[in-house]
Parts: sequence; C-alpha cells; structure tokens
Amino acid sequence: MKRLFIKMTCKDDLLSNYDYEIPEELIAQKPVENRQDSRLFVVNRRTQKFYHRKFSDITEYFSTGDCLIINITKVVPSRLLGRKKSGGKVEVLFLDPCQKDEYYKVLIKPFISVGKKAYFENGYECEIMSKTESGETIVRFNKSGILEFLQEHGIMPLPPYIKRKGGLARELSDFDRERYQTIYAKTLGAIATPTAGLHFTENILKTFKEKGINIATLTLHVGWGTFKSITAAELKNHNMLPEKFTIDKTNAEIINLAINNNKRIAAVGTTSVRALESAAGKVGFSKNDKTFIKDCSEETSIFIYPGYKFKIINTLVTNLHLPKSTPLIMASAFSSREIML
Repeated sequence: MKRLFIKMTCKDDLLSNYDYEIPEELIAQKPVENRQDSRLFVVNRRTQKFYHRKFSDITEYFSTGDCLIINITKVVPSRLLGRKKSGGKVEVLFLDPCQKDEYYKVLIKPFISVGKKAYFENGYECEIMSKTESGETIVRFNKSGILEFLQEHGIMPLPPYIKRKGGLARELSDFDRERYQTIYAKTLGAIATPTAGLHFTENILKTFKEKGINIATLTLHVGWGTFKSITAAELKNHNMLPEKFTIDKTNAEIINLAINNNKRIAAVGTTSVRALESAAGKVGFSKNDKTFIKDCSEETSIFIYPGYKFKIINTLVTNLHLPKSTPLIMASAFSSREIML
C-alpha cells in the first residue's frame, strides 16, 4: 500500500484552527420524514455567496454531461451488545466485519483485560487477545458466521452525536437499519455510512438521469479512520487509518469523459473524494494523456487538508461536520477554512 503525503502550502496546519462551538440542541436525533426535505446550504467558492435551499433543489445546479459520483458501500450493523462474566454490560464495534477469520479487530468498551471474555446471544463469546497501539482490540470468537450473526443481532453504528441509549437503541434499531443506509447502498463492508448520500431519493436520481447527468459509482468502505479523533497538534502529523476502495473500468471511463469535456465533477461525500483522489495518484500524467482515473482496487490512507491540490473534483456534496474532524478539514481544503468556519 502506497501512503500519499500532502505538502503543506498554507498556514492552516494547526488542529486548533478547526475548532468551534456546536450547540447540542441543534443536532437532529432523527432524520426528516422524507430524505429530500433536508436543508441544502449552497456555497459558491468563487463568489463566496451562500444560498439556503432544500436538498430536492440540488438538480438545479447540474447540466447535461455533468458527472455525479456516489459511494455505494453498505453499512454492516456492526455494533454488538453483550456482557462480561461479572454481568456488566459491554459494547463491541467490529472494524472489519466482513473478514472471514476467528480473529477480529474491534473497539470495545468498557475496558476488558487481555485474557478475559465477553458473552453475547446464541452462545457467541470472544476472548480478548491483545491491544494495538492505535487503540483497537484483537479478539477471538468461539464460533464462525460472525457476519451473519451481526446481520441478525447487530445494531447500526451511528455517529457519536446521535444518542441511542438503553432501550431506545433497540426500539429504533429497525428504523436506523433503513435510514442509516443510502438508497443506493450495495456492497457490504462499511462501519459508517457516507452520510452525504443519505438525502438522495429515487426521484432525485431520476431527475439527474433525465437531465443527461451521468452517475458514476465507486466503493469505499468507511472505517474507523474517518471518525477517529485527531490527536496531533499539527495536521501533517496525523496518520489516517487505511480504508479499502474500488473503482471499476466502466465508471472510471464515465468520470474521464466528463473531465475531458470540462464538466462538473461532483463527489457525494468526503469518502468519494478520498477514493477519487487516491485513484488519480495512480495515473502518470502527460501533455496528451486524457486519462485522469484508472480502475483500481486497494487501500488508501490519504489525508486531505489545506494546501492539497485537487486533481479530480470541482464540486463537493457533503454534510456539516464536527469540530476538529477529518471531513471538516477536507471541506476546508476544498473551499477554505474561513468559508467553512
């Protein structure tokens, strides 16, 4: 795996520059009834003008030949509730739930010592084997079929700002399984959804197609690295954890065609951006080369922050982001820290 490093060209290299106060009462705990009724905040980077719209209006900003790029990863309900031998509650989040092995990398709380066990439904139990330097726990399960078990008994791993405590987590489990997936989710493997895509509906996608806008797909399985806290004071010292992504030949050609025709290239979500910019790094550019993206399937650890020169996208569809988060920092790289904050 090749690590991509970004050379800093501006002064916004301090994590403290990306902090702000966010009132908790303004964070919706449930989505609007209809996905497309979410609010849309439009930023024109060139004029620095802002517009308040509804998400259903998004198609007005696209023209024939433009390209919308979506991440079709599908979230595994990878959060599992169990108990310690003492009877105390324990929560396990699988970081790679689709692997086929008896050993799994997880986040577990509260702390359980190496050699101890956690117990779950249907006779499943895991033994704590070791801890990693980056904070994960390696566990060994006594049974196979973990993915199938999670599909039946797991809980959707919602973002930390969505509170689902006690009985409420189980009460809304079925609701969250539906609404915390994009309507186009296809390839199982993520432990968090690409949230920018949650607002799209079949009607919106239909309108895009009717206007002659090309929709390209890719897969980046969103992992812990996307929401893991940054601890380094300087952004250049932060290491992203690797995430798997795939772009096939057909969709690479759709994207290349739009770029060569000078059309709008809109990535839905920061995860799509990371896949696209990583794939672009695999192409050797020449004066007459019209290939910007090539098909590939690998891992990326790219961390995009101010100073980065975007190779592919000229439009970003993204949600609002938490303070000091990697998605907020990427959005600041795409527009500017001043606009974002």
